[in-house]
Amino acid sequence: MEMKTATEPREAPLTTEQFAQLGDGIIAYVRPMRSEDVNRLYPHAPQIAPGLTIFALFGADGAPIVLADSEEGCIGNARENHLQMVSLH
Repeated sequence: MEMKTATEPREAPLTTEQFAQLGDGIIAYVRPMRSEDVNRLYPHAPQIAPGLTIFALFGADGAPIVLADSEEGCIGNARENHLQMVSLH
């Protein structure tokens, strides 16, 4: 059995596009955000009153899937769409 040393080249890392597609359509996560951030980050979203906590369900690539007024609402949407939930740290 050959052992690799630390100086030998490693396999090529994933490209940005390949990394973004990992878990696409399979994995999702929920993140709370302020309503001001929703209006700033997603200008096409309906205007939401400032000062509210909104929960967003995101796909593995970071694309927003749904906004809800509760974490449970996002989780329910993920289940309906057969998405595997992961937690963020």
